[in-house]
Amino acid sequence: MLQVQQLSIQQTSQTLIQNLSFKVQPGEILTLMGASGVGKSTLLAWMIGALPAAFTATGQCLLNQQRIDILPTEQRRVGILFQDDLLFPHLSVGANLAFALPATIKELDRQQRIDTALEQAGLVGFAKRDPNSLSGGQRARVSVLRALLAEPQALLLDEPFSRLDAKLRQQFRSFVFAQITQMKIPAVLVTHDLADAPNKDCIIQL
Repeated sequence: MLQVQQLSIQQTSQTLIQNLSFKVQPGEILTLMGASGVGKSTLLAWMIGALPAAFTATGQCLLNQQRIDILPTEQRRVGILFQDDLLFPHLSVGANLAFALPATIKELDRQQRIDTALEQAGLVGFAKRDPNSLSGGQRARVSVLRALLAEPQALLLDEPFSRLDAKLRQQFRSFVFAQITQMKIPAVLVTHDLADAPNKDCIIQL
């Protein structure tokens, strides 16, 4: 379970978020909505340990009952997807995915996991492809696979659907939400579009 307790975020004398608390169960997706500038992306930055120096925050973030806001980013086990896919252009699709795999996974198992992930995403045979040769939808799916292969215990989604056309957006949303449900990890989605919210009962308006 992912929890935020009594979070307040300020930028100099301006309060963006005040006393925000919520819980997200495994496999659940909580949607955060609000106008630009209210602090949605800043909240996610705080959760992953990348809060810009211009901001200050008080409160706690817990994942599976362990406080993580005091840990370095790499120890938090929280993945994040952005609007841009941020694939490494100098690496193949397979190498991009391999980069995310935990170092504890042995070589033979690493290739099997990559092949299985590509199959689930409808990208069989794409391991050796150059990311620049992919369509926007294919790149988006690879970015999700890379985030999930890192075995996060929670996932943050910072408007990852916003740059896709309507048809592709719907398909990609379904793919992402299915992966989250299958992995049974809590997720927080930031969006401007109510249609992105998978559960209209799990929305917080900032």
